[in-house]
Amino acid sequence: MKIAYVLNTYPQPSHSFIRREVLALERQGFEISRFAMRRSAAELVDRQDQVEAEKTDYILDRGALGLVFGLVRSALRRPGAFWQGAKTAFRCGRASPTGVLRHVIYLAEAVDVVQRAKSAEIEHLHAHFGTNAATVAMLAHVLGGPEYSFTIHGPEEFDAPAALSLGSKLDRAKFAVGVSQFGRSQLSRWAKFESWKHLQVVHCGIEPHAFAVTQPMSESTLHLVSIGRFVEQKGQMVLIHALARLRNTHPHIHLTLVGDGEMRADLEQAIAKLDLSKMVTLTGWLDEAGVRAALGAAHVLVMPSFAEGLPMVVMEAMAAARPVIATYIAGTPELVVDGETGWLVPAGDAQALAIAIERAEHTPRSELDQMGQKGRLRVLERHDIDREATKLATHFRANINDRLPPSSPV
Repeated sequence: MKIAYVLNTYPQPSHSFIRREVLALERQGFEISRFAMRRSAAELVDRQDQVEAEKTDYILDRGALGLVFGLVRSALRRPGAFWQGAKTAFRCGRASPTGVLRHVIYLAEAVDVVQRAKSAEIEHLHAHFGTNAATVAMLAHVLGGPEYSFTIHGPEEFDAPAALSLGSKLDRAKFAVGVSQFGRSQLSRWAKFESWKHLQVVHCGIEPHAFAVTQPMSESTLHLVSIGRFVEQKGQMVLIHALARLRNTHPHIHLTLVGDGEMRADLEQAIAKLDLSKMVTLTGWLDEAGVRAALGAAHVLVMPSFAEGLPMVVMEAMAAARPVIATYIAGTPELVVDGETGWLVPAGDAQALAIAIERAEHTPRSELDQMGQKGRLRVLERHDIDREATKLATHFRANINDRLPPSSPV
C-alpha cells in the first residue's frame, strides 16, 4: 500500500514524532513517500533526520518557473478539475490572513503533488498539521489526486480554525486524526456532525527500545530540565521568573534549557537580569541521544507551555522515568496525572510553578523515583509508536478500501 506524507517543512528537530510514525508504518509494510514543501532552515543535528531529508522530495526545489509551468499545464490538460481547484484555493485564500496569492502558491504545490503521486502510484495522501500541508493535500485531491487524511496537533489549528478553513478540510477528508481526546473534541467543533464518525484519536508515540534502560535518579540538589523551541507559547520565560522566586531560598536548584528559537536572546537577557546565570544552562538543540542524556541527568522535566497539542517531550520524560511539572492545558492532563506522575499548574502562573518546583525539591528522591516509574508504565502502555501506527494503518486500509473504520465514541 502506497501512502504519501504531505508536509510543510520536513524533517525538523522538533518534529521527530512524524519521522517515528513514518518509519513505524514502513515496518508494517507500507511504502511511504515524503513530499515536503521546503527544507528545514534549522541545522539537522540528528543523523536520523539527515537520512529522512535524503528520502524527501522537496516541492519548492522546482523553483517558481517550474511551479508556474505546472499550473499552466494543469489548466490546459484538465480545465474542469483545475477550475474546481482554483475556486477552492480562492475561497480558502479569502478566509485567510495570508491571502489569495499565498493560496495560489499552494495550488501550484498541489499540482506538483498530484504529478508526483501519479508517477509513484500513490493511493492516499496524509498530511501532518491542519495548516498549509493539509491545504495542499485537499487541493491535490480536488485537482484529481488521491483522497487524503490529516493529523491535527494544535495549538495553531485551534487558534485560527476559520482562517485555516479547517471545517472544509475536515469535511472533504476521508478521515482526520487528533493526537489526544482533547484534540478530537476540538475537531468536532468545526466538522459537520455527519463527519464526526471520521474523526479518530491516534497518539504520537515513542520507541520503547530507546528507553529500555533508565538512569538512576541521583540524590543531588534538584536538577530540572526543560526542552522545546524558544517561543512564547512554550512558556520558558515564566519558568525563568519562577526560578527567580526561588533564587534566594534554593540557590542550588539547577535548570537546563534544551532548544533554541526566536526568544533565545530574550531568555538570555532575563537570566542575566535576574542573576540566574549560575542556576541556568542553555544547551541549544540536542539529538535524540542528547535529549535522553539530559533527561537522565535531571530529576524532573518542566513543561511550562501556554498552548500545546500533546507534548512529545513529556512522553519522553515519562519513558525515562522522570516526573513532570506541566501546565493544565489541552491534552497534557491525558498524560500527566497530578500528584501521581508529576504536578499540573495553571499556565502562565509563575508563583504556582515556583511552588511546584519547591515541592519537587522537598520530595524525597525515592518518592520522585516512584512517581517517575508510574509515569513510565503509563506512557509505555499508551504511546508505543508501533501500537499507535497500527491504529493509523487500520484507518488507512479501511478508507483506501472505501470502508469506514470503527467509529470513535461521540
